[in-house]
Amino acid sequence: MAQARDPVDAAVSRAELRGLLGELPAASGPVPATLLSTEKREPYVLEHLLLDLNGVERVPAIYTRPRGVSGRLPVVLFNHSHADFGKTEMLQAGPYMPPQGWAEVLARRGVAALAIDAWNFGERRGRTESELFKEMLWRGQVLWGMMVFDSLRALDYLAGRPDVDPGRIGTLGMSMGSTMAWWVAALDPRVRVCVDICCLTDFETLIRVRGLDGHGIYYYVPRLLRHFSTAGINALIAPRPHLALAGDFDRLTPPEGLEAVDRELRAVYAARGAADAWRLSRYAVGHVETLGMRTEALAFLERWL
Repeated sequence: MAQARDPVDAAVSRAELRGLLGELPAASGPVPATLLSTEKREPYVLEHLLLDLNGVERVPAIYTRPRGVSGRLPVVLFNHSHADFGKTEMLQAGPYMPPQGWAEVLARRGVAALAIDAWNFGERRGRTESELFKEMLWRGQVLWGMMVFDSLRALDYLAGRPDVDPGRIGTLGMSMGSTMAWWVAALDPRVRVCVDICCLTDFETLIRVRGLDGHGIYYYVPRLLRHFSTAGINALIAPRPHLALAGDFDRLTPPEGLEAVDRELRAVYAARGAADAWRLSRYAVGHVETLGMRTEALAFLERWL
């Protein structure tokens, strides 16, 4: 069972988890950024950016800021799903999401947002996922590790923006973006609140039900299960607020696995005196974000961010 950890133990566990992600770039410090264009939309200003997150290849990104609002704002790092369009999912939702993009609904609530193209998605397409995974494996890298590294560096970029309140950073995502949200929140205490949608998958349960092929090869980290369970990674988020939204008919998140993770995280959050900061909400749907999920997520962000 995942255990409540004191801050020192959590820091050690984060270092251990990060150490499983392969040979990561040495990039650190302020993130160099190039502003490509700015456009005014309703209800936000949209910036198209190139970010030097990893020192290997520059990363296309989009940043939205509510129009007519000044000062330092709360911000959400939006993590896109396993779909070719990448970061633009934040502007125009995928077919498995409510029609309004997250950028719009956040901007109407006074929240800025950033999305990057993960390795091999959006404007970074051109190789197959299998090809990239194999090349990185040869070089001592892990595809998921490189993806997580970019997201952590995206937090560095946000924390350095003069219009962002670095004490009010949240993260969320659907599907692959859900997994990214809880990994990033586990690894970086700067994330104040985490919302994951339709991908809180218990690894051992996924093995038992023979569901491994439901996830892309990007998802798999060598030796991970020797060191961490799903609940163990998510326990590193405690006591910070964390909402998980799941579908009971979603083959990527078997219900018995959801129950196991929920049971362990309830205990962890209760031990930290933050029982109300963890919630798993299950809906009678498959691998989709429903309007009910969206409404619950926004209420959670409004309360905690």
